[in-house]
Amino acid sequence: MSNQFRTYEADEPELMAEPEIQVKKSKPKKEVPESKMGARTFFGKLFSEGGVSKEAATEMLPFLLFLSFLGMLYIGNSHIAMQNIRNIDKLQKEVKELSWEYKSLKADLMFKSKLTEVAKKVDTLGVKTLTEPPKKIIVRNNEH
Repeated sequence: MSNQFRTYEADEPELMAEPEIQVKKSKPKKEVPESKMGARTFFGKLFSEGGVSKEAATEMLPFLLFLSFLGMLYIGNSHIAMQNIRNIDKLQKEVKELSWEYKSLKADLMFKSKLTEVAKKVDTLGVKTLTEPPKKIIVRNNEH
């Protein structure tokens, strides 16, 4: 019995022969450029291959804490700035409303202070408008 995929030596019986294992040559792996290397592989290689030792990481700890403190200050500052912006907007709306109220009250006062409107209001008290012009009173220095 012959099998075209297996090769046997001529003197060995068919049952005793061990099949040859053919190893396929794999294509060489392409090197991934550092720009496309993932964060896990970067940090994995960095810490496993001795890029950063435990001692060096411990020495950098105060600087990292300082950077994290600066980051928290930055975040807190942005929250305070947003709160101030909201307060400014709220106060600007209030100023606009008060300005409109002032203008409407001023216009109402101007209307009510007209001579005809005042005459209508004081007519009920019995005060009448002058029909003749007012008289000028002159006081001399030695008369008082």
